[in-house]
Amino acid sequence: MPYVDGFVVPVPKKQLEAYRRLARKAGKIWREHGALEFRECVADDVKVGKWTSFPRAVKLKRNETVVFSWITYKSRADRDRVNAKVMEDPRLAGMDMKDMPFDGKRMIYGGFKVLVEA
Repeated sequence: MPYVDGFVVPVPKKQLEAYRRLARKAGKIWREHGALEFRECVADDVKVGKWTSFPRAVKLKRNETVVFSWITYKSRADRDRVNAKVMEDPRLAGMDMKDMPFDGKRMIYGGFKVLVEA
């Protein structure tokens, strides 16, 4: 059964193009190492909820937008293998979280087993 890593990230609107460049580079690397799918989606119809929502989850600031993304793998074991290779890839080596075009401290992420595939 496929396995998915999911992410919700606050990105400053003025950094969206830099984020896109980084995501394109990362997506290429993940796919080269075996990820089946790599998607980055910017908020379009995402409202602040009364109790919870994507904006509330990442403590969205006025000048930011939400990016929702996921990476699909063949399995959990394959995900672990792919991610290990990605982390060793010299094209991503030396990247400092302080230099990222988003606030990694407010990023939400996790791994998910696929429940339904239609």
